Amino acid sequence: MPQQSSFNDIHQFWFGENDGLTPPADKADMWFGNGRAYDDTIRARFGALLDFAAAGSFDSWRDEPRSSLALILVLDQFPRHVHRDSARAFAYDAKAREVCLSGIATGHDFALTPLERSFYYMPLEHAEDRALQERSVALFQSLRDTAGEDVREAYEHTLHYAVAHRDIVVRFGRFPHRNELLEREMTAEEADFLSQPDSSFL
Repeated sequence: MPQQSSFNDIHQFWFGENDGLTPPADKADMWFGNGRAYDDTIRARFGALLDFAAAGSFDSWRDEPRSSLALILVLDQFPRHVHRDSARAFAYDAKAREVCLSGIATGHDFALTPLERSFYYMPLEHAEDRALQERSVALFQSLRDTAGEDVREAYEHTLHYAVAHRDIVVRFGRFPHRNELLEREMTAEEADFLSQPDSSFL
């Protein structure tokens, strides 16, 4: 096993210093803007952890809210940087969903800040499964509804993206933008959809 980063290292890298409600300015670009610029850094610092996390080497992290969030980041967010433009970007999604769902069942998500919860639910937003997409929307709606008025707009934005992901999976049963990487045959309807602006997600 490589040198094991602590879950606190992962949390600090991803969230930095924040108020638990709004994205810190120095992290917002990585999350919502030019994420590709951070690929090499994430690959160098955390890339070696991915396969060990998928194999269960860090399953003890599932026992506590903050450490289970760190495990979700390793399995859900980091692969999309480490293996960008490759089918392996999605290879850890099933394990990420498992950790996410078991954590929700335990109540881990409600022990976290709203900002942390928005990433705890991401494995469901990334799922090519209609039922899980509906659950994702319900969770992000709850997050929006329980956020304070001063940050309601930010969580309205996260809910908007959850709904957009849900609508694509309801329509196609999958995310068409993954077809090429996963070597899936593209339907004519999917090709037409992908020709439209803002039709793809990472």
